Amino acid sequence: MHRRMILTLGTLVLSPVASGQPAFLPDGEAVALLRGGGLNLYFRHGITDRSQSDSGRRGDRAGQRNLSAAGREQATKLGRAFRALDIPVAEVLTSEVFRARDTAELAFGAARVEPDLIADDYTPGNAAEDARHVSRRLATPVIGGNRVMVGHIVPLGLILGRSLAQAEFPEGAAAVFRPLGADWEFLGFVRAEQLIRAAEL
Repeated sequence: MHRRMILTLGTLVLSPVASGQPAFLPDGEAVALLRGGGLNLYFRHGITDRSQSDSGRRGDRAGQRNLSAAGREQATKLGRAFRALDIPVAEVLTSEVFRARDTAELAFGAARVEPDLIADDYTPGNAAEDARHVSRRLATPVIGGNRVMVGHIVPLGLILGRSLAQAEFPEGAAAVFRPLGADWEFLGFVRAEQLIRAAEL
């Protein structure tokens, strides 16, 4: 399913949504795609503790919704799955919000914080601008593996031009993009659990 990025009047506008949204890629297809490298993978942070809420204060872990114990385990297993399945990673970028940063570091080790991957709760009035920057990065080719970006659900919805349901892009899932230089192709979603299950098999 192809999406073309169009920037007008300071807002992010994307081409109309094609009929039949990509669902979760089948396990074997997902693993083969990721093993091939050259993709941009936009992960949502891992499973969070829903008893916590966000204050909107950057750098304040106590004032943010953080990973739960299940989320920390999920991120750790995701990283092990990448290694067991020989999925190459060229670089890892993350939001500075702790749930994303912790996911990136538990799964992949060192990660570079990128300001435009921030959650919309922490960037009032700038969410569309941040999404525009991320969309450009999704179009940027990557050499030597896959580019992993760990972010949040709302910015990805802005990039795709529609709201995303929790079940469609659950915590720990990835949206898979093929970069085309000036554009990108959205290939579908992959749950963290799909890769973990494939590695265990």
